[in-house]
Amino acid sequence: MNPLKSTIWLSENISNVKILDATWHMPNSNRNALEEFQENHIENSIFFDLDKNSNQKISLPHMLPELDEWEKIVSKLGIKNSDHIVVYDNSDVLSASRCWFTFLYFGHDMNLVSVLDGGLKKWKLEDRPLTKKKVNCLETNYKASIKNNLVINLNQVEKNIEKKEFCLVDARGEKRFKGLVEEPRKNLKKGNVKGSKNLPFLKIINPENNTFKKKEEIEKIFLNHDINLNEKLAFSCGSGITACVLGLASAVVSNKLPVIYDGSWAEYGLK
Repeated sequence: MNPLKSTIWLSENISNVKILDATWHMPNSNRNALEEFQENHIENSIFFDLDKNSNQKISLPHMLPELDEWEKIVSKLGIKNSDHIVVYDNSDVLSASRCWFTFLYFGHDMNLVSVLDGGLKKWKLEDRPLTKKKVNCLETNYKASIKNNLVINLNQVEKNIEKKEFCLVDARGEKRFKGLVEEPRKNLKKGNVKGSKNLPFLKIINPENNTFKKKEEIEKIFLNHDINLNEKLAFSCGSGITACVLGLASAVVSNKLPVIYDGSWAEYGLK
């Protein structure tokens, strides 16, 4: 399983896949992902709104939706269970990884959902074509199933502090992890989950074009942060987005589907 597809691959297969733009910006960024998409996007792509396509019944940000809601969301996007989906973004937090993980959680074939390596940044750097054209989605009857083992909850995180059954890896920046700066969301305490390890997600990304570092480099980075890729890992961050970036990186190296603490610090930091 290699969840990453190159810009060359996508340009050659652009008519054979379903393309989603899952750009999401931090609330304090003063950027509007939908407006940016409407201005220009990769041909045949459909906008995927991470906030709207999440659980609207709870106050935590962009948590995984319920099964029937997810089936409606994906059906309205015109996606079938047999479709190969390629997700990209134009986001500083590489939000495409979150969309990729959500499809895996809801049982889409792991070989049929990929992330565009480098996203829109690399696509633009290579002067590949962009469009304003809107895709008309013909509604499908998408069927999902939940893989509960890919997500952990607050109770499991708390129990693990004593039991140490898995290693919790936090994707936030070092200063946030150490509680040296204020959290971007209000009413959250500072710091980290006791016993968790910190690997800021940007360490595995090449800043010049937003591509993931090579497999061997990613392995070294995990080891340098005292994280053993052979043990049970779960990933956390501020609100479940960049945790999926580390999850995708671990999948590149280990060929295993990642486990995500969905509530992440947005939930844990309320305690």
